[in-house]
Amino acid sequence: MLDKSNKQQIIAGFDPSGVGLNNGNIFGFPFAYDTANIIILGVPWEVTVSFHSGTAKGPQATLAASPQLDFYDYDNPNGWQQGIYMPPIPEWIGAQNRALRSPAQKIVQATEQGISISAPDLAADLASDLAQVNAGCEQLNQWLLAEVRKALAAGKKVGVVGGDHSVPLGAMQALAEKYPSFGILHIDAHCDLRDAYQGFRYSHASIMRNALALPQVSRLVQVGVRDVSPREIEFVQASQGRIVLHHDTALKRSRYDGTPWRDLCRQIIADLPQQVYVSFDIDGLDPKLCPATGTPVPGGLELDEAFCLLREVADSREIIGFDLCEVGPDEWDGNVAARIVYKLCNLMGLTST
Repeated sequence: MLDKSNKQQIIAGFDPSGVGLNNGNIFGFPFAYDTANIIILGVPWEVTVSFHSGTAKGPQATLAASPQLDFYDYDNPNGWQQGIYMPPIPEWIGAQNRALRSPAQKIVQATEQGISISAPDLAADLASDLAQVNAGCEQLNQWLLAEVRKALAAGKKVGVVGGDHSVPLGAMQALAEKYPSFGILHIDAHCDLRDAYQGFRYSHASIMRNALALPQVSRLVQVGVRDVSPREIEFVQASQGRIVLHHDTALKRSRYDGTPWRDLCRQIIADLPQQVYVSFDIDGLDPKLCPATGTPVPGGLELDEAFCLLREVADSREIIGFDLCEVGPDEWDGNVAARIVYKLCNLMGLTST
């Protein structure tokens, strides 16, 4: 009889070349929380999105597509054996997300009409809506902080699947309690350096601004950015090197001049410290790979280019955690997302100390 607490028995009893299992766990793997080295937390949240909605369904799309993958990984052929487990996606998060979308949309519409959210004469109903949304986002942040703390205390690594890009802040905060210094490799079409965008303290457009409030984040290296505001550029320039921005256009010009992509990857990671958190917004990729993402932008990375960059990180540094956000709700986006999650898990497993 299979002992479900015996990891070696679990591994021996699973056929990674068999039919993908729909057993409720990501990739159909046979592991549980206690027998997995990596915990994947799905966060169905997009309260502050200001363009297309749907990324709250990204965790489910990723989960649904994941058993269709084959599990030989070029970089870590037996990576699945480390154990990967995704707890059930919390229903209360989805319910709260739906409840807060209406007040959040009122704020979004007001700002798009030129109403200043910081104005002293802000209408009482809008002030109430804004306070409600910020409180709900804070509650989500505290939940994720607690979940990642628990996993780290149990000796596990954690990946987060969103949802919009506001969701991983709690994971970064938990890592900041464990690591005195680490860097963030940020793959994204956007800088996400706005200060409380549209009045939302935890806006999807403010995640990196909020991450930099953590003194433990020694360096932020951004790749693939191609949609950025002048004020964000000013913020980067004033950071005294703490933020290193690799604009997509600049990277492509170097490619057109003949610089191999792998050489560029090595230049990119040269600014990262030994411990690295990977924050991967799927819209950092060419939109043909993520057409249902919330804010697609022409240009971006091919999937293999992103994997080459991540491989270079894993070759010389420790990946201490990751998030994948802004995944769209359809099968294709979920398919690509599942492949990114699996690659990140396998690379993180290679670098674990």
